[in-house]
Amino acid sequence: QVQLVESGGGLVQAGDSLRLSCVASGRTFTIERMGWFRQAPGKEREFVAAIKWKYDNTYYADSVKGRFTISRDNAKNTVYLQMNSLKPEDTDVYYCAADRDYTRNYVRPHEYDYWGQGTQVTVSS
Repeated sequence: QVQLVESGGGLVQAGDSLRLSCVASGRTFTIERMGWFRQAPGKEREFVAAIKWKYDNTYYADSVKGRFTISRDNAKNTVYLQMNSLKPEDTDVYYCAADRDYTRNYVRPHEYDYWGQGTQVTVSS
């Protein structure tokens, strides 16, 4: 099992920045990819970004490309999501996820094996 704990959410104004962190523990050697998703009440969970655990491949949703950056620190078992130029439409609960098989489709939530509890990001206009 892998446990994931997110942090870094909060209330900011449009144009501000936030950095989310996700610390993995447990059987971290099984992780091949980490992802960030977000979800609003009553809506489906939406892909934001993903990164391979052992390589530098990164992937982004079109809505965040150029504004968000995903990175990782393997020594700390931590993945980050740097969010710049935040917009009110970025308001959501953000979830960290871990995948044991990077050959699977990285945009589909059900392809991931483990999930964090989520952290709220609220962007005011």
